Amino acid sequence: MRWFSVNRLTGVLLAAGIGFATSLSAQAETPKAVVELFTSQGCSSCPPADQFLEELVSDQKDVVTLSYHVDYWDYFGWKDTLGSPVFTQRQKDYAKSRGDAQIYTPQVVVNGRGHMVGSDRGSVKNAIRKSSGMSVQVEAMLDDNALEVQLSGSLKQPDKKADVYLLGIDKEAVVEIQRGENAGTTQTYKNVVRSIMPIGMWSGTAEVFRLPRTALKMFDSKNWAVLVQTNSGEMPGEIIGAAFYDK
Repeated sequence: MRWFSVNRLTGVLLAAGIGFATSLSAQAETPKAVVELFTSQGCSSCPPADQFLEELVSDQKDVVTLSYHVDYWDYFGWKDTLGSPVFTQRQKDYAKSRGDAQIYTPQVVVNGRGHMVGSDRGSVKNAIRKSSGMSVQVEAMLDDNALEVQLSGSLKQPDKKADVYLLGIDKEAVVEIQRGENAGTTQTYKNVVRSIMPIGMWSGTAEVFRLPRTALKMFDSKNWAVLVQTNSGEMPGEIIGAAFYDK
């Protein structure tokens, strides 16, 4: 386990016909949990966690699994080819929201709440097992002009709002690492987040969020996901809705 001190589409989305809206099929209608892994190609402790995530992707279709590559180990001999300061900031924001200053790789966050070592299979599986599932239903439609994300359900605190994110995902990335702690190895990463963009705020009633199809060009991924996440000020909170869409 490696620690970091805190100081602070176009996805290939295919319509089923010209001029007709297409309902997109999610991996699971109502996911049980969202597992977010913070990892790095420059971390020798990370490959077991990356392998475990791959197993979760294969074995637990009712869980949305996401892999974020952080950039704070880039100085250690190898620049992570999938890393981004955006993902590092998300991990930092989680730590700040929890108030525990715990930032390390590999780290798993389940449903935007508790964290654990990403290779600790027992703890991760236990957190998934204890999850009560998502309380918000997410559906999506794609037509010639726009992507529509439809949300239904309710918020536990009616006076609060939740952030809605669209994520660009690469289902698999194979990387030959030439330097650093994992030099000479070829690593396979699953459900790699390449971009994350807020598309609105949800008030807790049935609502549709529209994103112009032209705006999807900023996504360079073949798959994508939607997260609905409560917030505390500017900090991320509990994930209450999610969907993963294949191309």
